[in-house]
Amino acid sequence: MVWTIFLLLNGLLILILLYSTRTRQKNEPPLDKGFIPWLGHALEFGKDAAKFLARMKEKHGDIFTVRVAGHYVTVLLDPNSFDAVINDSVFLDFTRTRQQLLKRIFSLQLPSIKPTAERKWMEQHFQGLHLSKLSSSMNMHLQNLLLSDNKGCSPSEWQHDGLFSLCYSLLFRAGYLTLFDRKDNAAAVYKEFRTFDNLLTKLARSSLKRGESKTVNSSRERLWELLSPSWLSGESQSSTWQQSYHHFLQREGVDAEMQKRALLLQLWTTQCNAGPAAFWLLGFLLTHPEAMEAVKSEIRRLTLRDTSLQRRPINQLEAHSTPVFDSVLSETLRLTAAVMINREVMQDKILCMADGREYHLRQGDRVCLFPFLSPQMDPEIHQDPQVFKYDRFLNEDITVKDKFYKDEKRLKYYTMPWGAGRNMCIGKEFAVTAIKQFVFLLLTHLDVELCDPEAKLPAVNPSRYGFGMLQPDGDLQVRYRLKTQDEM
Repeated sequence: MVWTIFLLLNGLLILILLYSTRTRQKNEPPLDKGFIPWLGHALEFGKDAAKFLARMKEKHGDIFTVRVAGHYVTVLLDPNSFDAVINDSVFLDFTRTRQQLLKRIFSLQLPSIKPTAERKWMEQHFQGLHLSKLSSSMNMHLQNLLLSDNKGCSPSEWQHDGLFSLCYSLLFRAGYLTLFDRKDNAAAVYKEFRTFDNLLTKLARSSLKRGESKTVNSSRERLWELLSPSWLSGESQSSTWQQSYHHFLQREGVDAEMQKRALLLQLWTTQCNAGPAAFWLLGFLLTHPEAMEAVKSEIRRLTLRDTSLQRRPINQLEAHSTPVFDSVLSETLRLTAAVMINREVMQDKILCMADGREYHLRQGDRVCLFPFLSPQMDPEIHQDPQVFKYDRFLNEDITVKDKFYKDEKRLKYYTMPWGAGRNMCIGKEFAVTAIKQFVFLLLTHLDVELCDPEAKLPAVNPSRYGFGMLQPDGDLQVRYRLKTQDEM
């Protein structure tokens, strides 16, 4: 027994030494392993990735390699050089990393599905005529929910809620009704989803505390059951987005259990960002009166065919240009969208930077782009990057501003809330339309005010960096009421 323990400890020591003795070789990026063997910077990275990577950038520049839980990750923060990573599908790949995350977060294994096949199926449903139908359905559900949630309330009666709770609940339920076509359990799914999502970042990083594992596992299993469609047992023959996804999984050879689990992946992918984005957008407007007035003025100038909630919904935004609204949305996403683009180095690679520098990347390492830090929060690109400026993406003539520079070079990527290349979010247009529809409906049909006129937006939850839209660490209390027909 003692001899066995000795061998185990000896093996562990050898592994620690192997991971701790890596040194920077010629033409490799600056190496920062941290002081903790194997873990390296994992704790600091997981606690607040933006703060940690900003410190590393200040120390090492716009490219460096850090050790994170046994992995060596090269972080690239020069947006002019992003294409060298985004466009490389030979030396760099994201498939294995994605499969690991799917298994860890969703207990899901989809080894038979090729990313190209999945992307092609998604494009069929989030582009062209299918996209138009989904957007119209989303608009209808948003209007119906807004009306039903305020049913029985007189125009003079104020209701109170947290803005994050209000936005997330309405957009999630409308999105669920649009894509999953289930009216009987939308509220239950939303409640269970919030429990699961609140622990998702810890689940992804394997950092759940005692008791949290039981909670998240129970919530995940409950969601699998809630999302299981009735037509699997022959109760419905309707053709829906969910049914099409089921048929796609069948064609790709996915077994019944994994088909059920994959629905939770799609629920999270399609519904985790719109609610938080709408919260930040409305929060910025409510705390910046000049921006709110500019958006309301633009809305008042729109030629509306109908503003009645009781009639057939019309997407008034499709046929009108809304440059101010679009600038506010772009600025909101610049400040609060924090995706990470990750790749695994499949074979040794020479990374060619835009300024001519070349760096050797080792097989087995990982590469990470973090657009939130650069370009989105880079003061060389966006003046006063921490400050919300509703007209940042507007020219003086109220046209879209899309020319931004770094090192005197015009940037292809000056903000990247939706990723890029193979990482570009396929549901971008659907999400943008849903957010705009939602904010438009609220500002058109509701009076919304801060409960405390001096209230400030809550800070972000730093654990959400790398998982799409940031979420607040707290909420912003508001009161709202339906407008009368004369006020619309």
